[in-house]
Amino acid sequence: MIKINNLQIPTLDDVDFVGKKLLVRIDINSPVDPKTGELLDDSRIKAYIPTIKELLEKGNSIVLISHQGRPGDSDFISLNEHANLLNKYLGFNVEFVEDVMGPYAREKIKNMNKGEIILLDNVRFVSEELIEAPPSQHAKSYLVRRLYPLFEGYVNDAFAASHRSQASLVGFPMLLKSSVGRVMEREVSALAKVFNPEDFPKVFVLGGGKVLDSLRIIENLVKRRLADRILTGGLIAELFALAKGLDLGRENMQILEKKGLISLVPRARRILLSGGPIEIPVDFKVEKEGGKIVEEPSNKVSGIIKDIGSTTMEIYSSFIKDAKLIVMRGPMGVIEDERFRDGSKKILENALESQGYLIIGGGHMISMLGGTAEVNSSKVHVSTGGGALLLFLAGETLPALEALDISSKEAIKK
Repeated sequence: MIKINNLQIPTLDDVDFVGKKLLVRIDINSPVDPKTGELLDDSRIKAYIPTIKELLEKGNSIVLISHQGRPGDSDFISLNEHANLLNKYLGFNVEFVEDVMGPYAREKIKNMNKGEIILLDNVRFVSEELIEAPPSQHAKSYLVRRLYPLFEGYVNDAFAASHRSQASLVGFPMLLKSSVGRVMEREVSALAKVFNPEDFPKVFVLGGGKVLDSLRIIENLVKRRLADRILTGGLIAELFALAKGLDLGRENMQILEKKGLISLVPRARRILLSGGPIEIPVDFKVEKEGGKIVEEPSNKVSGIIKDIGSTTMEIYSSFIKDAKLIVMRGPMGVIEDERFRDGSKKILENALESQGYLIIGGGHMISMLGGTAEVNSSKVHVSTGGGALLLFLAGETLPALEALDISSKEAIKK
């Protein structure tokens, strides 16, 4: 049982799922080529193979349910190709059912033999799945009511979708014995370290261009006193530099104004005045007219800021060296340009070499791993969370976890 934020989340080790017919919610939502409709990345599909294999080895029959895209978007497609890839990586026949909750799907599920596996079609083909509502309301939805009597248990392994209060994520735990799968278990176990008082010092490295998201995270960390150091880079660092009264130069001010970030300065200043342990760069790597690249102190910037400077890299690395928990979200600079990857690369390398446990979230920082040695999964967790990770760090409860907590505590059966 995982305990996090006063929630009790059952794992596969806490339930007797042997020889059962199980509904397993996964998240194989993948990027799609808008021209060909083909999947561009299958990493999420691969991630679920261990959970599926474990459940099959225990003699369970499995029905997989997932979403893909949103109505009206180019990636809103059937899960037929996803089924083919599951076949490939499992080495086991996955029957694709071109239906979700209609008579054909229900008949297929009823007639399953032990050890068989089915993938239902895109659950968002059912309009109820697009509604955000409390678990008790979703338990009464047609999707849940038509499918739940066919199963003996429910496994939610879709952490990346756990911030959604939708029927396939929160409705079934109200009516079936439930647990998380191994993907969700790894995510939640890693994030539980954020709240563990024994895991300190805690250092959060926040950068990138999603300033409002980072600001929400920082506000929560400061309010709950979860961070010993918050190291900033990217635009969020520039925001806090302005809040401290530094002059970043005309060109950077114009960029911040264009992005609508100047209005957030008072909010950043309030965080600083509350005693937030915010660190900002002491120097920046900037690009001047004509493409010349130099390093300048943060109190005397005349070029366009593109990365943290070498002195900041050393200071940040010293904080990371002594940390017991490191959470990284967002790059330190404009990593799309090879000339401005050094800050992010240096910080990431030091985090990987440290003795602390490292959680990496956000696509940009995950992409940086491609240039490093293979990570040690016992001390590095690469989150697939996206929006779920953001909301968790910003202090919001994830509905899918709440539903599993209710299921474990009250064992509602109707």
